[in-house]
Amino acid sequence: MWQPEPGWQRLPGGTSPSAYGVWLAVEGDREVIVKRLRAPVDGDEPELSDWRSVAWWEREPQVALHGLVTATSGLRGPATLRVDDDDEGTTMIRVRVPDADNPGLFVARALGRFARMPVPDEPWLARGQLRERLARTERRGGWQMLARTTLADVADHLWRHRAGHLDALDAAPQVLQHGDPTPANLRGRDGDDVVAIDWSSSGTGPVGHDLGLWALAAREDFEPLLAAYVDGLADPCTADVAAAGARVTAVYTSLTRLDWALRRVAAGEGALAGKYSHPSVAPYVHSMQRQAAQIERLPG
Repeated sequence: MWQPEPGWQRLPGGTSPSAYGVWLAVEGDREVIVKRLRAPVDGDEPELSDWRSVAWWEREPQVALHGLVTATSGLRGPATLRVDDDDEGTTMIRVRVPDADNPGLFVARALGRFARMPVPDEPWLARGQLRERLARTERRGGWQMLARTTLADVADHLWRHRAGHLDALDAAPQVLQHGDPTPANLRGRDGDDVVAIDWSSSGTGPVGHDLGLWALAAREDFEPLLAAYVDGLADPCTADVAAAGARVTAVYTSLTRLDWALRRVAAGEGALAGKYSHPSVAPYVHSMQRQAAQIERLPG
């Protein structure tokens, strides 16, 4: 059975179903990051074994092995030293990426520049990320927790109109995307480029999709982030389409995450409204509140 070496320092991260853990280690005179991925076993979600799914467990190793993002502009991956496979999973060893505390507008422009890159011809790149995740929510009964909040009418309206918004995303230009642009994943910097980690959701998506996800975590407001992203795209003709893609992504993702967070605490004692300040819910409430203007601007 695979085990980390003595002396490795366990790091936060690796929260996906396939992630066994992440460690800081030393090889020779340099620090490296060791990430262990666990192969799916009986009882795991079938999506983990399906290369067509956003959740496919082997995507990040494949991105590293194919070198798909070693020389891209805007965003690129860190240098991967080794990818070792065994019967139980995969171990990835890469060069440690120093934290750079990248400003939000800098990242937004980098995401726009990355979206200009040619899309690699690989069938296992993730596609239809938001559609797949909303389909998973639908199988759980939709936004059931939001229906018990003051957001009920708004949530019901948006849920009933989700198909039209998803179709519009499918019709938009499909560009290269990181798929999980969070501050924890977009932490490094090399000149004008962001050095990003965790490419497990990388693939293609509608222009603006990555920006919509980034807007949920960035300190800056939506409009300045959009302006920086469009500047990175260097194509003013796509500004309105990028804005729509980012807006739909931000709104539906923030509401889905809030519904998920409320599900986790709903069974406890007390009214649901009294749990909005719960530590595991409050960040999602705040994230949703920051998207209020975008919710109002979504067409019916």
